[in-house]
Amino acid sequence: MRCLLLLGLAIAFAGGTGVAQPQGASLATGAASSPSPPAVVELYTSQGCSSCPAADALLAQLASRGEVVALSLSVDYWDYLGWRDTLASSKFSERQRAYAKARGDGAIYTPQIIVNGLAHVNGSDEGQILQAIDKTSKVVAAQRIPLRLSEDKGKLIVEAGAAPAGAVVKDATLWLAVMSPKVEVSIGRGENQGKKITYTNVVRELMPIGSWSGKALTVELQRQAILRPGADRCAVLLQQGHAGPIVGAALMNHF
Repeated sequence: MRCLLLLGLAIAFAGGTGVAQPQGASLATGAASSPSPPAVVELYTSQGCSSCPAADALLAQLASRGEVVALSLSVDYWDYLGWRDTLASSKFSERQRAYAKARGDGAIYTPQIIVNGLAHVNGSDEGQILQAIDKTSKVVAAQRIPLRLSEDKGKLIVEAGAAPAGAVVKDATLWLAVMSPKVEVSIGRGENQGKKITYTNVVRELMPIGSWSGKALTVELQRQAILRPGADRCAVLLQQGHAGPIVGAALMNHF
């Protein structure tokens, strides 16, 4: 596991159509649902990190679970070691740093998994990940907001429910992650030289698409405006604050 400890940083956070959404919940009321809404698992990985392939493989397993929205975000801060990560974005490195700043522990490393925007664990430790999913899901349970993704006439439609009556409302941002379902990369240099690694749910773009303040919200996006080459899967996240808890999520396997 490669690790950076950056403290005191001032970071600006600058098959067919498959829809994962809470069952039995009203988008208008934000009512509780069963089964539980999906947990969000963000893997911060790097092609230049010898500890990461195991975590990349584990993320593929997590992504196959209906109760998990799994995202792979490649960081660029190991590029100086001799191999430039072909999937990396400085935006993802900044997002990882923003989480560390919000938690106050300065822990930035690969492979790192952030669960529901709250807890970080070793990305290759399945036991720790499952424990973090269980723990953080209980923490955000009372704040959960149902989200729904659908498509109509070339538009992607994102719907967020209203906060439950009497709930303390915290402003949140709707984030859209545009993803490639699978990407296979042959590594030519660095710690993983000679390996061919398959990445799952590779985030190509992560963009804010709306602000939520407790009332039901619908956002419509032109499909052509958000498409990226080889990226026809998307997820939407509802995240409080700058890099806070994720209180809603939905996945569309193909759009």
